[in-house]
Amino acid sequence: MDLSLTDEQQALWDLARDFIDREVVPNTREWDRREQVDRAIVGKLGAVGFLGMTIPEEYGGSGGDTLSYCLMMEELGRGDSAIRGIVSVSLGLVGKSIAAWGTHEQKQRWLPGLCSGESLACFGLTEPDTGSDAASLSTRAVRDGDEYVITGSKMFITNGTWADVALIFARTGGPGPKGISAFLVPTAAEGFAHTEIKGKLGLRGQSTGELALDGVRVPVENRLGDEGVGFKIAMSALDKGRMSVASGCVGLAQGALNASVQYAKERTQFGKPIASYQLVQQMLADMAVNTDAARLLVWRVADLVEREQPFGTAASMAKLFASENAVNAANLAIQVFGGYGYLDEYPVAKYLRDARVMTLYEGTSQIQKLLIGRALTGLNAFT
Repeated sequence: MDLSLTDEQQALWDLARDFIDREVVPNTREWDRREQVDRAIVGKLGAVGFLGMTIPEEYGGSGGDTLSYCLMMEELGRGDSAIRGIVSVSLGLVGKSIAAWGTHEQKQRWLPGLCSGESLACFGLTEPDTGSDAASLSTRAVRDGDEYVITGSKMFITNGTWADVALIFARTGGPGPKGISAFLVPTAAEGFAHTEIKGKLGLRGQSTGELALDGVRVPVENRLGDEGVGFKIAMSALDKGRMSVASGCVGLAQGALNASVQYAKERTQFGKPIASYQLVQQMLADMAVNTDAARLLVWRVADLVEREQPFGTAASMAKLFASENAVNAANLAIQVFGGYGYLDEYPVAKYLRDARVMTLYEGTSQIQKLLIGRALTGLNAFT
């Protein structure tokens, strides 16, 4: 197996690294403190092609392969996971779902704006009472002639207060996954409201909202896919979404490692740099080995996607390992920094706060273990 990058992939990785160091890293602390990133970053992400990665050029995308997408996500995660989330949701969960499941007309209508950054999307699956048990969602969409009337609420929605279109999953039939359909809902529609969620532990600069739909009407042509396939659309999006989260976690852990190595070489105690002490070197070594292992798990998923092979279990493995490692790496980074790591003057405290949610969203670590266990045994833990 050849793990070397092509010239194009290396150039993309370099471009992403330079962009993040120039446009994101200098602002992360300010954005975190005020709990809002500068929305101008969205247009910059679009202009450099990051919001259109893997989307066909005929629909305004910038093309590229899956590994290039993961390399971009890694650098976004290294710079600021709040920015990574903007791209991962608008492009990874929604844009790619439209590209995979949408009609030609839907692709023409929605994708160019999402790829350019002129508009943003959010993914409306989680509800106040249904997180891991997404198949039990209660938002309803009732057919009324050539329209659907959607009523319900969604919770913890990334881009929720910024999005121009929401991919809403609602029940059009009976209970269970086969009764769920997907709809592209303009957030400016009458009856659509959003409330921003503040006071988060991490990802503080990211727009996270609660959505309320009160009799929102959308035309039939806004349904994505057939009736009853919404849950399938959601789960296929989340499989690739777990690859995106895992990529970002690799970047976060790498950022924590980079900061730790630099600090350990500069900080002196007992007359010499703390990097010279074996127990500090052990922490750095653990961070390096596990981060590289997480990266290789992500690259395996990207390879399976490109070869059109089943990748769901591999994505769960990558997401599980990379997210848990991100927490551990950030925690070790604070240990290396000592008391200074507890201050937001240094990046490692934010890395830890941002990392903690990675084990929760787009499938908790426990859900990933159930999915992996089901793949190994053939027995379904959910029934």
